[in-house]
Amino acid sequence: VSVLNWGKAMLRSTYPLWCAAATCGMAARGAAYALEPLREGFGAVATGVSLATVELSEAFVAQLKADMARHRLLLFRGQGEVSGARQVELSAALGEVESTFYKHPRSPHPDVFRVSNDEEEGCTFVGRTGWHVDGTFQPSPFLYQTMHFHAVCEGGDTWFVPLREVYERQSEATKARWDRYWLLTGRGVAHPLVYKHPVTGATTMLFHCGTSFCKAVGEDGGAGTDLTFHAPDALQRELTAACEAALPEVGVKLAWEAGDFAINDNVANAHYAAPGTQNPRASAGLRILHRTTIAGEVVPTKGDGRKSIFKRGY
Repeated sequence: VSVLNWGKAMLRSTYPLWCAAATCGMAARGAAYALEPLREGFGAVATGVSLATVELSEAFVAQLKADMARHRLLLFRGQGEVSGARQVELSAALGEVESTFYKHPRSPHPDVFRVSNDEEEGCTFVGRTGWHVDGTFQPSPFLYQTMHFHAVCEGGDTWFVPLREVYERQSEATKARWDRYWLLTGRGVAHPLVYKHPVTGATTMLFHCGTSFCKAVGEDGGAGTDLTFHAPDALQRELTAACEAALPEVGVKLAWEAGDFAINDNVANAHYAAPGTQNPRASAGLRILHRTTIAGEVVPTKGDGRKSIFKRGY
């Protein structure tokens, strides 16, 4: 049984449910929207389209995917309140919608994860455990996620860093050491810390700095050697520091506005919910995020061809 098929079967049965590209500055000929850079080299803001009504044609979806490969994070401002059914429809156009989360009673659709700073309105403290990529517990992490804000609170930002640049900013010695690491999740899947993006082939990384999401760190001596495992704490602190250092240089702190709709390349970027996302509703306002996740289709694979593995009994 392949790692991917094993993991999907395990996920369905046992996993606990956790609370043609556009030219920047103008729309390319035939494009459905125009793009402006979010910051130099990372992210873009899309204008001139309503996601609630645009036809999800092959050409439109191809443009989205091409722009995601190029920019890694797309932000559509002023989208109003896109319905849960429409958000899922758009997500399904990008790939298989895969929902692994708690279904809050206020969620508008079974495949929409509703997040809030008020437990009566949605799941709280989501994304606060540390810098992370979503879906590390699976054999193949989520490829994309959509994030749609129906309401925003003061200080409720989300921070993003592009992982290729986080890696490239390190010394050669650090990169060589990171290349030997594998992260073992609580479900027994060991992922390479550094591997190749399944769409672009660029260097990327896979980790979760939350204490409950990583069981151990494995270190290899090269292809064909066994992994030696040790506690993950030191590496998680190192990765946290690397993300924090990269944030002002290459990342973005997204100060959301009501109506924002973002598509995040989950395997190209790490993200983190700022402390203010849990500011009290009474003083900061209500925060409502509707999120969907699109399944990954490729098991993480290193440049030498080694893939994520299942470590039974560790």
